[in-house]
Amino acid sequence: MAHEHRPLYDVTFAVLDVETTGGSPADDALTEVGAACWRGGELLGTFSTLVDPGGPIPEPVSALTGITDAMVTGAPTAAVVLADLTGFVGEAVVVGHNLRFDLAFLGAVAARSGWPPLDNTTVDTLALARRLVRDDVPDCRLGTLARVLRLDHLPTHRALADVLATGDLLHRMIELATGFGVLCLGDLLEFATASAPGRRRPRQRGDTASAA
Repeated sequence: MAHEHRPLYDVTFAVLDVETTGGSPADDALTEVGAACWRGGELLGTFSTLVDPGGPIPEPVSALTGITDAMVTGAPTAAVVLADLTGFVGEAVVVGHNLRFDLAFLGAVAARSGWPPLDNTTVDTLALARRLVRDDVPDCRLGTLARVLRLDHLPTHRALADVLATGDLLHRMIELATGFGVLCLGDLLEFATASAPGRRRPRQRGDTASAA
């Protein structure tokens, strides 16, 4: 498990994203899974695979993602992909944008296959964006944030592209959060889940380093 006192530059973050046939983990299936690991801002590796959903992909979904039935023919099953993803992620802190959506689908696969669900420490970039930049953007969708913040990668509704955009966003949010005294993993987890609305005042020179 991740150590909350570990400085952020020494934390391995595994950003993940899934593409699916629909919005219900109980009724729909995975079509693609992507992930990438970073530590200290350095990209350590990527993971990307199509997934056999076990049935046809609805036409509107194919139109959105570009993933067709022909593309997933012969792809690994969700259970195999989950096992491979778990090995890739290891003990890293798992990150996603609206991460509960991705984890719900992966959890459904785990429940059906008998594979243990991911129980890593998690960080949601959506929560960080709502705390740090929601007053400066029309909304906190990943595409909006990538465009307004001029991130290096733009999401395309393909898993790895969205992972790279989310990784950019994570590092931008960490950069902004350091102005609020967020220096270690525990600080980041507390900041992302704080219930108080709006932004906290950035720590000024001469302020104490104790937690607010």
